[in-house]
Amino acid sequence: MKEEGISTEEVRRILAGMREKDYRYDRFLSTMCTVPHPIAVEAHDLFMETNLGDPGLFPGASEIERLVIEMMGEMLGSPNAVGYVSTGGTESNIQAIHAARNAFRRKSPKGGNIVVPQSAHFSFDKIGDLLNLEVRKARMDADLKVDLDHVEDLVDRETVALVGIAGTTEFGQVDPILELSEMALDRGIYLHVDAAFGGFVLPFLGSRNRWNFEVEGVKSITIDPHKMGMSTIPAGGLLFREAEFLNLLATDTHYLTVAKQASLTGTRSGASAAATYAVMMRLGRSGFVDIVNRCMDLTRHLVTQARKMGIEPVIEPVMNVVCLNVDDLPGVRSRLMARGWHVSVSREPQALRIIIMPHITRPNLDLFLEDLSTATGAATSAR
Repeated sequence: MKEEGISTEEVRRILAGMREKDYRYDRFLSTMCTVPHPIAVEAHDLFMETNLGDPGLFPGASEIERLVIEMMGEMLGSPNAVGYVSTGGTESNIQAIHAARNAFRRKSPKGGNIVVPQSAHFSFDKIGDLLNLEVRKARMDADLKVDLDHVEDLVDRETVALVGIAGTTEFGQVDPILELSEMALDRGIYLHVDAAFGGFVLPFLGSRNRWNFEVEGVKSITIDPHKMGMSTIPAGGLLFREAEFLNLLATDTHYLTVAKQASLTGTRSGASAAATYAVMMRLGRSGFVDIVNRCMDLTRHLVTQARKMGIEPVIEPVMNVVCLNVDDLPGVRSRLMARGWHVSVSREPQALRIIIMPHITRPNLDLFLEDLSTATGAATSAR
């Protein structure tokens, strides 16, 4: 830090220069975040200095958070769900398993493992480390859903929780939550659903998948408004079917305006809750249906045009996530990145992973497809 401050104009100039180094969203085909809705930005700015960690000082922000949880709970099949606005899927997953572990250890101090799909987000590896739990990974079936027989093999008396994914990070697939629920209920095991991505997609797809609180065994759900919910970063959500599980996370807070606090972080900006509330109120269900439909239309267009190039998807897209089987995957990705397209690669099976978020337009997608044709053509010529 300098001894003397510099002018506001100079700070702005430096910041603008740093921001110019960032890549543009219209070239991002690898991220599950997107450009926030303008009303979200307004709301974020209005509530920027509010602290949900001390809600008695900010009753308006606290009321907004309650309404957001109520709306998301209704969207996920339970208007009576409880929870809070988190920083995102990682925190929500940590706290869900934290609650499951605490519930398990009421019965037995020995609980020591969680069973997750091989496709689970890397946050579950963090959870194993933080909560000292063994993370057992069940293989995927031919449709890239978790293999239920393998889950059965991995579960034992020390299993704290089962995890299912509603919208896997790499393939956009939905695990068989109904069958996981039956398994969880039969064995008396906690079931958590990570719908960080799918939470703001599946309710608006007319999907026949049963995956939310309408499924009896589901105890908690992770959902991220800063993904397809078009809120500002960071905005996550953790919802529990019953208050009992949220209460298992409570810590005494002696000097605040509330006696206990259940969130992982202490100070929590009300801006994320306000931004989420603003978007949900502004768009309503029909607005989200329109956004999801547009993304799915573009997803289908991508697959159709890729097939004309002889490129097949790993699975038929369930939502706006596409993984394409291409020859010379590292080379194709490198050539696309050299043309300014930010694309990623799935782990197993390896494929070119493309996310069609609300910031993607038809003209831009067509430009990408032209470059994909060139990049894969070069791969074919090199063989």
